[in-house]
Amino acid sequence: SATGKVVKVGEVTDVPAGTKTLDVTNKMVMPGGIDPHTHLEMPFMGQTACDDYSSGHKAALAGGTTMHIDFALPVDGSLLKGYDVWRKKGEKANMDYAFHMAVTAWNQQISREMDVIVNEKKVNSFKFFMAYKGALMVNDEQLLEGFQRVLDLGALAQVHAENGDGVAFGQQKQIDSGCYQPHCHALSRPAILEGEATNRAIQLSSFVGNPLYVVHVMSQEAAEACRRGKEQGLRVWCEPTLAGLTKDESEMWSDDFSWAAAHVMSPPIRKLNEDGQVLRKYLKSRILDLVATDHAVFNTTQKKAGVKDFRVLPNGINGLEERIPVLWAELVHRTGLLTPQEFVRATSSQAAKLFNVYPRKGLVAEGSDADLFVLDPRPETFEKVEAAKHHSALDLNAFEGFTKAKVETTISRGKLAWHNNEILTKDGDGRYIETEPFAPLVYDGLVRENSIRHQSEFPYTVANTAAKRKAKSEL
Repeated sequence: SATGKVVKVGEVTDVPAGTKTLDVTNKMVMPGGIDPHTHLEMPFMGQTACDDYSSGHKAALAGGTTMHIDFALPVDGSLLKGYDVWRKKGEKANMDYAFHMAVTAWNQQISREMDVIVNEKKVNSFKFFMAYKGALMVNDEQLLEGFQRVLDLGALAQVHAENGDGVAFGQQKQIDSGCYQPHCHALSRPAILEGEATNRAIQLSSFVGNPLYVVHVMSQEAAEACRRGKEQGLRVWCEPTLAGLTKDESEMWSDDFSWAAAHVMSPPIRKLNEDGQVLRKYLKSRILDLVATDHAVFNTTQKKAGVKDFRVLPNGINGLEERIPVLWAELVHRTGLLTPQEFVRATSSQAAKLFNVYPRKGLVAEGSDADLFVLDPRPETFEKVEAAKHHSALDLNAFEGFTKAKVETTISRGKLAWHNNEILTKDGDGRYIETEPFAPLVYDGLVRENSIRHQSEFPYTVANTAAKRKAKSEL
């Protein structure tokens, strides 16, 4: 409709004259994808990601994604300046977008600005880096302070979970041994460092009492920490990536530097036949909750900055366009691990609920935003991923040759955005989506839950312990 909303679901007999109709017989019509983890036009490691809100959004729409949540970084130590800079980037938006805000230091200014970010700018999540020592990393004391502040504001804390001190130690160890190629990146930050930090973040959040979201879970060790947290009944949500579910670390050992470098991300891609299989199993069983991309792309020239030292090789891999069609082909069609309903949960609805845009997004229902895509599930229509045909500004595609289902049509707020293999949007069509605090999935009942948990852990009062001492003295 003209409002960009779904007017009716079901049989419609009174279609207004001039309405464009699509024949979706035997096709899958699903809520538009929501990618909860991207980095568009992000300055990082001396480079700037080559996909911006124009090329990145066009790629997303061609792959059935109609909204993403991008990470805004502080500028000059200010969250508010960072927010303004990222809103400026968003002027080229072709689809809807929201923000997470990164917290890369801790002081009173940042604490005050977090209130404004949540209550005025309407950003309901903050990311803390436990890695990138000397740049983005916060220590445990700062992490605890940040967790408490996020809890008070009704927002969702996120962590990049790797032991930053361990990574710095591992990097130096590799350099000292003469190892500088892309695969040395993987050797410098093994899964044990990811598992340790994931477990530590989950336990510290349990101590504070705040909900927690772990981004890019790449290893069995980190996934097991998520499993233990969920078995404890903690409010923790864990996010694998398309790369972690489908790629193998051996790519970083390629003799082709550009191909190897294209797979350098943090935490690193792990062993597909070990870690990848655990990630898939845990996604199915909801120990892992939703699939993101961590789309942060640097072209082959930019990646060559690290040809003599993996420590300055800009980290990042693509996935915005590939996430939905590759996941469907691999996890729904080929392996049967996910049902179509579970696929929607992993690619759209769970993100909408966690970041408080459900049922506006992540659902095809009357009154919801008319964001949806049409996928042809017939294997004879499947295609291969080709860098020559993708819509990203990237000159190489890490998923080259992968089988993907065909996304026939993407509709963004009631308008055709991708149809007949053509992008139909223009820069400026997208909108900034406000994400309100205290998402029901994240916060409902939390105060009571924390109170009861505290009482069960410490079932004492000054009065009853004094009475016990007195009774004991009278024996």
